[in-house]
Amino acid sequence: MESSGISFLRHRRLDSCFNTVDASPKFRRREPKEERTKEEKTAYVDNNSWTAVVISIARIVTCFVTMLFTTFFWSLIMLLLIPWPNARIKQGNVYGHVTGRLLMWILGNPIKIEGTEYSNLKAIYISNHASPLDIFLIMWLTPTGTVGIAKKEIIWYPLFGQLYVLANHLRIDRSNPTAAIESIKEAARAIVRNKLSLIIFPEGTRSRTGRLLPFKKGFVHIALQSRLPIVPMVLTGTHLAWRKGGLRVRPAPLTVKYLPPVKTDDWTADKIDGYVKMVHSLYVEHLPEAQRPVPSEGSAARL
Repeated sequence: MESSGISFLRHRRLDSCFNTVDASPKFRRREPKEERTKEEKTAYVDNNSWTAVVISIARIVTCFVTMLFTTFFWSLIMLLLIPWPNARIKQGNVYGHVTGRLLMWILGNPIKIEGTEYSNLKAIYISNHASPLDIFLIMWLTPTGTVGIAKKEIIWYPLFGQLYVLANHLRIDRSNPTAAIESIKEAARAIVRNKLSLIIFPEGTRSRTGRLLPFKKGFVHIALQSRLPIVPMVLTGTHLAWRKGGLRVRPAPLTVKYLPPVKTDDWTADKIDGYVKMVHSLYVEHLPEAQRPVPSEGSAARL
């Protein structure tokens, strides 16, 4: 994926800030226009009109039909390439670039992408996860030669799961800690052996509220074995655009920000918890207030 070939939709950040004044309406002080933040002026306001709902349904149906077509087409290509695993990985990335971008175009959300100079490195790409839209964005924006890693049960997801396996992406067994560790080691060996990049959601599951969850340790274990740098991808606004359990996609503005790579050359196994905490804190620093973890969630590391 060449960053020069991406046409970005410009939009300001999603955050909104409101100043409240403890005064009666008669004497309420008006804030000067120049002091109002950019976030206040561009804050997303939900539209619950029937017209908006109908448009959303039409877009979702169009996305489903589009994905059905592209998945069927690339499944045929994958079947022809069964003897060549590396070719299947690359074709899987081409499928992701085409399908992910098409789906985001159909949905019509304004998208701002930052830090594209870090978008085509051989690295371990990680991303926060709060919406199905994250999958579409990741499919579109990760470079060719990148494999995903997911729980082994993904094979049962209609169409997408079967193509995921055909594309030679990696699966891990999370049924017990021993199996999970062995799966992660095997994934790291495959990445090094085939000179691949990796994309992984370190939270291990999707956030219900959009707030960042604690990170699991798997991505650090893979970094220790592969010595690849870690490139954090910070996604904002997707939890507003497609909410947990909802069947409607709203036109909320989205931001994808690649952070500078975190080098892992000198990492040691006795500091795993510290590395997890450090990377987690990068997300806390770059996410808007509404997506930062609440104090009770903390940032404890899990496998």
